[in-house]
Amino acid sequence: MAGENDLPRIAVVGAGIFARTQYIPRLREIAHLVVLKAIWSRSQESAEAAAELARDFVPDVECKWGDAGLEEIMGDRSIMGVAVVLAGQVQVELSLKMLKAGKHVIQATTEAETALSVYNSFPNQLPYKPIWALAENYRFEPAFVESNKLMSDIGEMMNIQVIVEGSMNSSNPYFHSSWRRNFLGGFILDMGVHFIAGLRMPTRKWMCWGLGICSKFEIPEGYDIQILWRVDGTKGTVQIERGIDSGKHGYQVLFTRENGQCQKTFYPFSGVHEELKAFVHDIMQVSKNGDHKAEPRSSYAEGARDVAVLEAMLESSTKQGAQVQVKKF
Repeated sequence: MAGENDLPRIAVVGAGIFARTQYIPRLREIAHLVVLKAIWSRSQESAEAAAELARDFVPDVECKWGDAGLEEIMGDRSIMGVAVVLAGQVQVELSLKMLKAGKHVIQATTEAETALSVYNSFPNQLPYKPIWALAENYRFEPAFVESNKLMSDIGEMMNIQVIVEGSMNSSNPYFHSSWRRNFLGGFILDMGVHFIAGLRMPTRKWMCWGLGICSKFEIPEGYDIQILWRVDGTKGTVQIERGIDSGKHGYQVLFTRENGQCQKTFYPFSGVHEELKAFVHDIMQVSKNGDHKAEPRSSYAEGARDVAVLEAMLESSTKQGAQVQVKKF
């Protein structure tokens, strides 16, 4: 087992809800694989508050804040990778700065076309090209990985159905997020891109032929919100749906054969855990072999394709359901 001095070091840039409730807990789970060197936020207060959440597994985590803190992270040669967990309006610009400084980056899905052209134009001044990973946990959820394997058993694909009934009200911690309200696509883009990734993972399809977006509705008392993906084939059906088993939240995969026999398997959520493990593995491998090919599920181009489908759906909805061309990446 590698000692701490042999482990890669990363920084988390951002101290908001997702960084505190997902990244720090998941980094705790893989503390045997990576060292959290620093946490940055715009203010000293928020950086210190986030760092306190991590001190049980990394007591000497450093707090960074403001422009000076970003410069220190970019100039710290011991930091190999950076997780950019910021508002959508600024994360691409900051990610590109980190990449130019030679840091490997993992960030959330956002605007892509211009960003990709800038990234691809980087001069080859390093022994390797920094990895730019897109944090799309649905491509790493075991339920979607398993459903992808089952697709070969359903025969010719005949029908694809996705039903996502997502509520966003004051009880949701993201409800008061100002940047999502001021971002093109808002909550629909921020949440919906994951469901598109869930569609594309098992089906390997780009296109959506049906669209229904309801911005506001009242949920009747006792109504169970549906979130499911279903693919019907000539020899069977694969369905993925949200659920709870033994107190754990996750996804259930139902595989129904043409004889009616149904196989059910439940998978607890672990996508963020798995994608961070993949990112850490890639930055370690590329440091040993500059030609190492990073995990394709995390590629920025793959995330751009998710966004392209959702943007086309939103554009179609403004044109009364007219057909819209999906951008290619």
